[in-house]
Amino acid sequence: MSPKIWRSASRAAQSLLSSASKSSRFYSEGRAVAAAVSFSGKLPFLASVHGRTGSSNVARQWISGALAFPAAVYMLQEQEAHAAQMEQTFIAIKPDGVQRGLISEIISRFERKGFKLVAIKVVVPSKEHAQKHYHDLKERPFFNGLCDFLSSGPVVAMVWEGEGVIKYGRKLIGATDPQKSEPGTIRGDLAVAIGGNVIHGSDGPETAKDEINLWFKPEELVSYTSNAEKWIYGVN
Repeated sequence: MSPKIWRSASRAAQSLLSSASKSSRFYSEGRAVAAAVSFSGKLPFLASVHGRTGSSNVARQWISGALAFPAAVYMLQEQEAHAAQMEQTFIAIKPDGVQRGLISEIISRFERKGFKLVAIKVVVPSKEHAQKHYHDLKERPFFNGLCDFLSSGPVVAMVWEGEGVIKYGRKLIGATDPQKSEPGTIRGDLAVAIGGNVIHGSDGPETAKDEINLWFKPEELVSYTSNAEKWIYGVN
């Protein structure tokens, strides 16, 4: 297959991926995208890519392009998945969760999902430390109450690692208000009032980075390969 044909198919595939990036369903289907693309009756589309019609050579190019297109989609899909691979998030079991004996319950939910624990410690944070943790809320009227609560007793601070752990970690946790959290989430199952919502989780990549650096020294994070990873991520 000529480089020109492959580049054309790749550009077409990139265009498809760009359009589909707005649809979570497209990415949820993963590798099935390449297998699901059908070119029956679609060859004129590829002809428009090359800008030539009316010859047997062009027809052969259409066919070559049609064969290259699913492969291009597959490769670009793999690149997208690779770009979003491993990340880390900060998770803290608050004083109410510790005092209620929910540590093992909360940890087990992250473990059962397939995320990997790379740092953990029990600490009673100072008021100053709590203020640094909630610095983005310092203008809110409930800021002092939050800081008083976080520094009122032992906190289990953790760093979890995995694909999509920041976003999905928030889903495991549930809404800030337990009354609005779905059953099956940590807050939905284990908390009642917003003042005792048991757990904290980073809400984005930058926040996760800042919170991990606030609560842990770099040497406190452990890097290792879990024996379960080949089963979780399908890498054998």
